[in-house]
Amino acid sequence: MKLRITDPTAILVDTDVASVRVEDASGSFGILSGHADFLTALGVSIISWRTIDGAPGYCAVRNGILTVSHGTDIAVATREGHVGDDLGTLEHDVLARYRERDEGERSERTASAKLRMQAIRHMVEALQGGRGEIGL
Repeated sequence: MKLRITDPTAILVDTDVASVRVEDASGSFGILSGHADFLTALGVSIISWRTIDGAPGYCAVRNGILTVSHGTDIAVATREGHVGDDLGTLEHDVLARYRERDEGERSERTASAKLRMQAIRHMVEALQGGRGEIGL
């Protein structure tokens, strides 16, 4: 079987696999060669697989679509994915990235609030017309 996982900017995984395990809203399921064709939506999930030689692989995804075609082609299109060979390391990396993103979003919200307050002050000054009171 062929597994391909992509996000909007890159192909994260493109490999031959013996099996795949994933979880969607209905629960966890496995995919083996000859699986029926289908499509499912993914939320936050871990996709795990075994290559032909038995090596494990993992990808943490946030929202996406998984399709199985021809019983052998598995494709995942995700908004965000993080690949790893070890679940513990993958968890650590994903949590660190989420913390960085949260800090970045917090900084952006702070900068936005400062700009908004500055704009309000300028509007009040313009409305006051330099007289210390709002003139209509």
